[in-house]
Amino acid sequence: MKQFNDLRKQANTLKSAMSEESVEVENSAVKIIMDGNQEIKSLNINKDYLNPDKKNDLEKKITDGIAEAIKKVQRKMAMKMQKMGGLDNFMK
Repeated sequence: MKQFNDLRKQANTLKSAMSEESVEVENSAVKIIMDGNQEIKSLNINKDYLNPDKKNDLEKKITDGIAEAIKKVQRKMAMKMQKMGGLDNFMK
């Protein structure tokens, strides 16, 4: 039970540290700001893409932007975990 409580405490520490992080991704259609807990904090759409003819392109740009933001957050999380002693430290 102690190991479980220690693991939960470490996970909460990581979550708290990640909430202070953010990433920004921008492409020709959108600018996305995502926090370290993978919550989208801002989504700005280029007005040139607010046109029915560009709907499919806009959807792809949003999807691609979100995927890129998630990857950036995951890289930051991996670096934070390393600084906190790595995954092995979480499993002790």
